[in-house]
Amino acid sequence: MPRGKSVSFVSLGCPKATVDSERILTRLVSEGYAISDSCGDADLVVVNTCGFIDAAIEESLDAIGEALSENGKVIVTGCLGARPGFVRKAHPQVLAVTGPQAEDEVMLAVRRYLPGPQQSPSTDPAPLQGVRLTPAHYAYLKISEGCNHGCTFCIIPALRGPLVSRPIHEVMREAEALAEAGVREIIVVSQDTPAYGLDIGYRTGFWGGRPLKTRLLELAKALGELGVWIRLHYLYPYPSVDVIVELMAEGRILPYLDVPLQHASPHILQAMKRPANAENALERIRRWRAVCPGITIRSTFITGFPGETEDDFEQLLHFLEEARLDRVGVFAYSPVEGASANDLPGAVPESLREDRRARLMACQEDISTQCLEARIGNEMTVLVDEVDEEDGALARSPGDAPEIDGLVIIPDGEELQPGDFVRVRIVDCDVHDLYAERICD
Repeated sequence: MPRGKSVSFVSLGCPKATVDSERILTRLVSEGYAISDSCGDADLVVVNTCGFIDAAIEESLDAIGEALSENGKVIVTGCLGARPGFVRKAHPQVLAVTGPQAEDEVMLAVRRYLPGPQQSPSTDPAPLQGVRLTPAHYAYLKISEGCNHGCTFCIIPALRGPLVSRPIHEVMREAEALAEAGVREIIVVSQDTPAYGLDIGYRTGFWGGRPLKTRLLELAKALGELGVWIRLHYLYPYPSVDVIVELMAEGRILPYLDVPLQHASPHILQAMKRPANAENALERIRRWRAVCPGITIRSTFITGFPGETEDDFEQLLHFLEEARLDRVGVFAYSPVEGASANDLPGAVPESLREDRRARLMACQEDISTQCLEARIGNEMTVLVDEVDEEDGALARSPGDAPEIDGLVIIPDGEELQPGDFVRVRIVDCDVHDLYAERICD
């Protein structure tokens, strides 16, 4: 590349933000820009930020500051970019600030401050598999933008707008391209996955010469025909999820359910404006396990929500003991600017929020360990993520999503390659990971 045409990219936040970053990178490459691994060696830096909780905001501001220190020419995008005044107050030197899913605005800013070989937007779409930030063997597939819920602790609808579903033929075309490019696992992401198609009345589209309704059930069935692992993320506990669990039991998609329950106290769930209560959740979990006995269920919870009493927290502890979820993430409540929950009475001191988070994690640690111990002796197919000379192969089971769940460690797997499927027998576990021996290729 000619001197002065390289861009460095910093991508922060959730998998949905990762997809946004991949789309921008694909546009940059298609217009002739080189991508640099180093902020200091590049001619311009793009920082894709997260603005969901205070810790993420701080990380994003730090990343912008580091990029400015190393380079000086920085464009900011992403969720924190939806608050341009806040970003510019902290870092007035940035060249431009755009919000999330703003590919066109980012490209306009890049062309303005670093004119490239092509001065106008590309008339040809980038290859559907595009530039990916994930390893070659798995990829994220975003099926919609935004969210229609009004959860009082969340500002995502304000940052990313209401639900906007992608046309189903477009989603399936991208999924096919990923499978043809060698991807072995496709991870479906959105802010509210079961709501896919709701905003367009579940309009019928076409794929492979046949009609296909824009709805999660039909999408999951079609994705299950591609011959790769299909993992669904972020499913609200709607009754419609029951039929998705049936697909898992049939082996069409992975038996993995990521369902963000957030709390168990009816009082707190009402204050959060969540769409379910603890009693229904427990009954639904029992039904899911009856339909699909091997299912892995993961969830997230918030401690120290405004108004949370010790009794509310004890209800949450009791729920975990009853539900016996496989994987749990816990966050202390973060009073993010703009969240309506901040105006609720009964603010919980930060120290108590963190103390309850630690207590909840300690409770769940025992449960998760017992769930892992129950797998010892089982045989399963795992997907290799990487190979380490010291530890052997680091793989994942159908119950482990990349980056957030545990690993299946295969000490005798040194000759395996990332992307390999291998049959193993589980022989041991620790608090987070399983240990396995190969039984066949």
